[in-house]
Amino acid sequence: MRRLLIILGPTAVGKTDYSIGLARSYGSPVISCDSRQIFREMSIGTAVPSAEQLAAVKHYFIQGHSIFDAYTAGRYELEAISLIEELFEQGHETLVMSGGSCFYIDAVCKGLDDFPPADSELRETLSLRLREEGVENLRQELRRLDPESFASIDIANGQRVIRALEVCLMTGRKFSSFKTSTVKQRSFTIEKIGLNRPREELYARINARVDAMMEQGLLEEARALLPHRDLPALRTVGYRELFDYFDGLITLDKAVELIRRNTRHYAKRQLTWWARDSSIRWINL
Repeated sequence: MRRLLIILGPTAVGKTDYSIGLARSYGSPVISCDSRQIFREMSIGTAVPSAEQLAAVKHYFIQGHSIFDAYTAGRYELEAISLIEELFEQGHETLVMSGGSCFYIDAVCKGLDDFPPADSELRETLSLRLREEGVENLRQELRRLDPESFASIDIANGQRVIRALEVCLMTGRKFSSFKTSTVKQRSFTIEKIGLNRPREELYARINARVDAMMEQGLLEEARALLPHRDLPALRTVGYRELFDYFDGLITLDKAVELIRRNTRHYAKRQLTWWARDSSIRWINL
């Protein structure tokens, strides 16, 4: 029976080491399911596996693309499913996937809806409005056009609001109406293993990871990426806060404090997302 084991869990919980151990026991590579570790320019801030971890077992979807590529969850679905099928054809019976990107994991498990392609001109117009007017006006427009999406998406994320608005304005249909397709059938079974730790321990690991990133040179990495700050890949915790420091809006100590806090908030959102999935078998580390 062909089986895909998906190791998921909040950031900094310990997915990398766990998945490597599991992969070695099954003779499997590790298929990364992380929407930021896929970019080669973002090594430190995305906590890519170390050289030793990468040498322990073959990894896929680690630093294979540039931040200048328009990489999407839909593209990941196509590439990941193609790779999985190829690996099963090579004789693997169990494959290990590991990551914390909720939308990418859903893309593999359920498939994505057939959203219309992006309209670059409309996207640029909305992006300009976001910069000039702030997100609140766009939120209220989305609330009027599609109250269901307003209630369900992360409306603090300006890019999510823009994408939902873009689809509404392009098609005359609610963004939420595209989310009704049936789950795609896969040729393999999927088992999800969720890793968690007591909250205090998880938060301590997050804080320690942020401190380690700063020691490893996150500040210099972010400074090199500053000219490209408007790219979607760089609207990411760990970079946004340091960009504000470079702009003179906050001190470096405050930026590091915000990275810790925003990473903890991200971990909480990940757990909230997966709480609705009764198929996950949870392991408390």
